[in-house]
Amino acid sequence: MRVQNVDFTQDDARQRFVASLRETGFAVLRHHPLPPSLLTSIYRHWLAFFAGGDAEAWRYDPRHQDGYFPPEVSETAKGQSVKDLKEYYHVYPWGRIPPSLRDEILDYYRRAEALAATLLGWIEAETPAEIAVHYREPLSRMIEGSQQTLLRVLHYPPLRGDEVPGAVRAAAHEDINLITVLPAANEPGLEVRSREGEWLAVPCDPGQLVINVGDMLEEASRGYFPSTTHRVVNPRGPAREQSRLSLPLFLHPRPEVVLSERHTADSYLKERLRELGVL
Repeated sequence: MRVQNVDFTQDDARQRFVASLRETGFAVLRHHPLPPSLLTSIYRHWLAFFAGGDAEAWRYDPRHQDGYFPPEVSETAKGQSVKDLKEYYHVYPWGRIPPSLRDEILDYYRRAEALAATLLGWIEAETPAEIAVHYREPLSRMIEGSQQTLLRVLHYPPLRGDEVPGAVRAAAHEDINLITVLPAANEPGLEVRSREGEWLAVPCDPGQLVINVGDMLEEASRGYFPSTTHRVVNPRGPAREQSRLSLPLFLHPRPEVVLSERHTADSYLKERLRELGVL
């Protein structure tokens, strides 16, 4: 299993990118259009937010799923019994965002959403006709007018040594959505499980992006694009004392989009949120 590192500016980028998703469920992009300086600034400002003590004032709305999710209500990965060691904030353009953070994070949201739409177009263009026939509508149309695409600002706090046995920063899981766009985090830890069951570190240097297939794309493509299991492991040594920040954008279709005979996007999302214990 080899995740391809693809130069976004090269003529064969689309083909290599989609081939990597098909083979592994993951791809890495370099020379992409998201400014590294913007990401650095976002990490700095949101780390201060999580450390500042005001996060509870923005506690999440269970109905809309926007706002701050503290560690005690964090996700429990499907099939797991222990919550992940993380806290996070759900950013939607229509949602509640602290005023001092709003403009910058929404600037990134729009840039990342536009890039994700381009990449979804690449996937659509490279889908074989015998697979594309199963799409109830073109992939690019599934996201038109969607209010569900989620930008999650993730904070994995330093480890203190009193964590619940077996707890990790993010237990093995698959993403729910169509595709996920993930900039390089400020600390390592992301691993993907190969078809042989081996856990492999996902290489992603500063300035690069990890893209992975979500369950909804696997469902819509009848498994042609695999939603690969991944996790974030606990660090060792001095890195245990460092926070880890991550900024995944989860590209979601409109709720009424039909993914398969079994699911609309809305029914699939609600089923998974119930499994995760946040709905």
